[in-house]
Amino acid sequence: MQKLRPGPVLFAVAVTALPAAALLDVRVPSAHRALLELQPGAVDSVTGMALAAAGMAVLGRFPRHALGWLMSVFGAWWALDGLASSWLAYSTYAGLPGGSAAFLIYQRFGAGLVLLLPLALVLFPDGRLPTGWWRGISLVSLGLTSLLPLALIAAPSGIAQATSESGPLPAPLRALNLDLLYLPLPDELWTVLLRVAQLSAPLSLVAPFVMVVRRYRGSAGLDRMRLRWLVWAGLVDLMVMLTFRLLPGSWTAAGLAVGVTLTAAAVAIGIVRPDLVDVDRLLGGTVVYGLLLALTFVLDLVVLGSVGQFLGSRLNDGERLVIAVFAVAIAYAQLRGRLWRLVRRWVMGDRDDPYHVVSGLAERLEATDDSEAQLLTLARTVRKAFRSSYVGVEITDALLVEDGERPAETRALPIAYRGERIGRLVLPARVTRPTSGDERLLADVIRQAAAAARAVHLAEELQRGRERIVSAVEDERRRLRRELHDGLGPTLAAVAARIDMARITARRSGEDADQILGQARQELTGLLAEVRRLVHGLRPPALDDVGLVGAIRQLAPGLTMRVEEHGDLAGLPAAVEVAAYRIAAEAITNVRRHAQATTCTVTLTRSNGVLDVEITDDGIGFGPGAVSGVGLVSMRERAAELGGTCVIDPIEPTGTRVWTRLPARDEVTV
Repeated sequence: MQKLRPGPVLFAVAVTALPAAALLDVRVPSAHRALLELQPGAVDSVTGMALAAAGMAVLGRFPRHALGWLMSVFGAWWALDGLASSWLAYSTYAGLPGGSAAFLIYQRFGAGLVLLLPLALVLFPDGRLPTGWWRGISLVSLGLTSLLPLALIAAPSGIAQATSESGPLPAPLRALNLDLLYLPLPDELWTVLLRVAQLSAPLSLVAPFVMVVRRYRGSAGLDRMRLRWLVWAGLVDLMVMLTFRLLPGSWTAAGLAVGVTLTAAAVAIGIVRPDLVDVDRLLGGTVVYGLLLALTFVLDLVVLGSVGQFLGSRLNDGERLVIAVFAVAIAYAQLRGRLWRLVRRWVMGDRDDPYHVVSGLAERLEATDDSEAQLLTLARTVRKAFRSSYVGVEITDALLVEDGERPAETRALPIAYRGERIGRLVLPARVTRPTSGDERLLADVIRQAAAAARAVHLAEELQRGRERIVSAVEDERRRLRRELHDGLGPTLAAVAARIDMARITARRSGEDADQILGQARQELTGLLAEVRRLVHGLRPPALDDVGLVGAIRQLAPGLTMRVEEHGDLAGLPAAVEVAAYRIAAEAITNVRRHAQATTCTVTLTRSNGVLDVEITDDGIGFGPGAVSGVGLVSMRERAAELGGTCVIDPIEPTGTRVWTRLPARDEVTV
């Protein structure tokens, strides 16, 4: 047998109470209801049904959530309280029994419904009491709120009525037994207890409101969004109360029903689906139209009063009303746009004016020369525009500029420039569903970020390139000095010594002198080979002797290799020639050593100021998990030094492709 769920059961109780209360309400004449000073009980039942529905929605998603249980129980209670009110009115009118019990349920036990507000404030949004000494404060506050409901249950009805200062009880109620749970205490003591309880009720709400403010200021991400739903509910409740205060007293119950229903809906949405709509925009719109409503009312009073003061004898009431309507309409048209912009700027930040955000960012980036300062300007602009507690800009996983305190959970948006990912924009992990306008603004800002980040990236790469060049030049100088000092220098000194010895020996023995000169000749031959090796290290001589194509053809003796050239390869910059030759030499060496290939093809193509060098073979290739060795890394580095690219991929069915693209504009000769 399937277990009954409490949410639907309590909602069913509230739904059942509504038609019963409505049926009783229509049987009670309005004069008798006015005599009892009772509102229709069906209105309270509608409120209870809305509460129970919100509680059922929360329990359907979070079965153990305290606020779900709270709203379900109080919803059923509120609906039954309305039914008791309806029966109280009907029983006193028709002379039926049960009026005393209905009065106890409605007037005495119904006072306990005031516990709903402080309990909701203390438990929202996670359904748990605060920790630390705030838990004790919340329990004391709830205890103070409970004083009045508990006192009203057992207090004598006469004293309770006297302390409430609402006048004597209506005659039909005085005929009932209103003290079913009377606790015999001195009247003076009951008077003091009720006075203290009445004073404690409003004071007990201070602590829950302070807790909500404290929780809101310390929240972020999802919790902040949920609390903003509670803020919206409070704002709507304030507007509803002020609005219905201006209406006749018979509308008070309807105003309470509207406020409680909207609050219950806001609490349920904040817990179950806080990203259902953009709560920031909802808040902004509520503030705007609330202020406009208040200003319209005030303007109505001012215009009507002014017209009555100066033109009262000339105009009737209808003419005054027409003038007031025109004046209000003109003022409304002027105020609405400005007020809307101000409130949205206050609630949503600068993102309400995308052009202002993007143009302001561009101006600040142009006025900032330092790369890190540019990124900090970007972070601050994004943070201000989206009212974010934190923004970080990360470039190439190394440079991170932050504005604000980094939260525990973040999300990263990629920053790409011309298809190349160059960094990330780090934001708090909020789950707000952005609007299309927000998405477009964020895309525009990210494009600005990409340009700034690209500039920073290039500046960093340029600095690192300068450092590498200086380091490479110094290393090369050190190598040449070592080669000359440790190799060529001693060899030349030895040759000079042998020549001197041969000159001395020639006077005694020509044969010995000839032998010494032969040794000197051998050393000079080795010295010449060393000089050629050094020269080849600086620039391969074959490039000057036979050109780039001919030099590459000399790289693979014993290997079937085809070299193809497309375009005019004459006039290539010397650095491009050397880089292309070195990359091709390294690739061909890998083919000979590791590829087990039978053929190799080298294709050189020059067009539009670019030299493409492609080396393919029919060898065994390499797997996806292969580790790049020193040779492969050096090829990529040589291409990158000139601002080019080098890609190494396997080809189908077997083989490897090395594709290098180098900038190759003609050298300018003077």
